[in-house]
Amino acid sequence: MHVVILGCGVSGLSCGVRLLEAGHTVELWAREQPPHTTSDVAAAVWYPYRAFPQERVTAWAGRTFDELCALATRPDTGVRNVLGLELLREHAPDPWWRSCVPDFRRATPAELLPGYVDGFVFTAPVIDMPRYLPYLLARFRQLGGSIHPREVRSLDEAWAAASLVVNCTGLGSRSLLGDETLFPIRGEVLRVAPLPVERFLLDEDEARGMTYIIPRTHDCILGGTAEEGNASLEPDPARAEAILARAARLLPEGTRIHVLQHLVGLRPGRPSVRLEVERVGERCVIHNYGHGGAGVTLSWGCAEEVTSLVGEVARGEAHVGPVMNPSRMGRTNGT
Repeated sequence: MHVVILGCGVSGLSCGVRLLEAGHTVELWAREQPPHTTSDVAAAVWYPYRAFPQERVTAWAGRTFDELCALATRPDTGVRNVLGLELLREHAPDPWWRSCVPDFRRATPAELLPGYVDGFVFTAPVIDMPRYLPYLLARFRQLGGSIHPREVRSLDEAWAAASLVVNCTGLGSRSLLGDETLFPIRGEVLRVAPLPVERFLLDEDEARGMTYIIPRTHDCILGGTAEEGNASLEPDPARAEAILARAARLLPEGTRIHVLQHLVGLRPGRPSVRLEVERVGERCVIHNYGHGGAGVTLSWGCAEEVTSLVGEVARGEAHVGPVMNPSRMGRTNGT
């Protein structure tokens, strides 16, 4: 089929690669391309964060884990498998995603840092997004995909070029579709010079302030924040100081931190990921958005389900989700 994908972040590019590999003709439309997408700001480490429902997310995350581990064997992808430690201030059961991680185990007392009573140890892919997104772009183009820089204000514009559209616009679906269940989850991170740490460290306690330290090949990411409903992209110096203070408590005493960049991104929050077919007459759109803080973590699993749905549409077998009211088509741009 001839498919138009909307969005050039990790979800759109992953879908594009899989669809091209399946033999479809694919063009990708986006206002912003790397390095100017939300995906460029991602830390990123494989971790199912703020994405629902758990059953579907577990399947997508598990498939993505396997694919990222395979990519980690290639130095040009920017993906590495890194041992990490999630720190807990209170005892907790095993996480719901533990079945995705082959070497998951509980931390020993000797591995815990002061102030923590429990923890999870596991190896997970760490993704250097400034290297990974160009790799995906090159792979997409080598497979024959084309990229068109343009802003789309309604699905009608894309349907004029192809009867099947894949919507990977993330938070942009709020204005594109009028989906008011979407909300921004603002995240701030600091890119710093390499630190004397070999493993990633996570403390997801948002009540006290979430903290993560993610070592990459040439730098390190310190985070972070998760502010629901805040759509500002202006870096907050006070937030940066708080991130530095929390990170310092997890680092060896006296570690000097040299900040290279202060970054802000908006995660596309939603009560559940939307991955389904929607039909209007003879035209279809496959939605793939609302991944919360797990866009990279779910990317390949979701892309493969999108590819399967495209095949079903081509055969006339697709199960269709809620049908869009054609009378609303003039309002799909949110105006």
